[in-house]
Amino acid sequence: MTSTFTLAIGCELRFHPRGEGVLMLQLEGARCSGQDIRNESLDVSGDGRDIAVESYVGPEGGNRYLRIRLAPGVAETVTVAYRAEARIAPLLQDPATVTEIPIGDIPFAVQRYLLASRYCQSDKLERFATQEFGRFAPGHDRITAICNWIYGHIDYVTGSSDAHTTVHDTLVSRAGVCRDFAHLGIALCRALGIPARFVSAYAAGLQPPDFHAVFEAYLSGRWYLFDATRQASLDRMVRIGVGRDATDVSFATIYGDIEPTPPTVIARIEPEAAPGAAIAATLQAVSFSER
Repeated sequence: MTSTFTLAIGCELRFHPRGEGVLMLQLEGARCSGQDIRNESLDVSGDGRDIAVESYVGPEGGNRYLRIRLAPGVAETVTVAYRAEARIAPLLQDPATVTEIPIGDIPFAVQRYLLASRYCQSDKLERFATQEFGRFAPGHDRITAICNWIYGHIDYVTGSSDAHTTVHDTLVSRAGVCRDFAHLGIALCRALGIPARFVSAYAAGLQPPDFHAVFEAYLSGRWYLFDATRQASLDRMVRIGVGRDATDVSFATIYGDIEPTPPTVIARIEPEAAPGAAIAATLQAVSFSER
């Protein structure tokens, strides 16, 4: 079965260039199965003047990239404003029917998501993952058990990590943010022989509104979403990008002397719910994509 929603999404980013530099951005809704991006607008300006933007769509996951080249003295403030409407229709299934795939049967294109990466040192967690989660039956429910463990053992603490924090650091400090929760879920899955990848997203109901990080595991021939933070419902997210870890899908990668300011993010269900209305989290297995 599918569950259909329309979300208004968007963000506004401001940067203060002090010299020549380049901005690499990933903030547009991905062009992928399960979501239809409509009525988009993208405005990039510096002190009221338009600034040229280059765009590119990657070969995997529908990731969309923007590149902005800033010449010295182009502007004191560069503003990037994005708005869109996303019609999402994720596939919902009974978690008990979603199974793991033997490593020898995993598609070649997916196998790289079994390997350790910069933030997800899964090769150092095999003993721990087996001791903690080896007793669970393989499948969607085992990854839910991983998320339950992360939620119960890692405190969500804003500002507790930075761009250098790995899963090893998170396990030692027992604190992190959504990015760290996703990295730990990915690493534990890979340590058990389950392909897993990082997902950046717009998430309805997130408080305060911000870019969100979750992860996907490859099960039963599809990618299924998981969120160990439990801060948003999986069937009300709009994917921005996928990758091995946060290295591949940072919303802003900066080259040069450019100072960023905190982003303003929008992600709400249309028509907008009544003030204070709760968004019930689905208990179904949620998948947006086979690739």
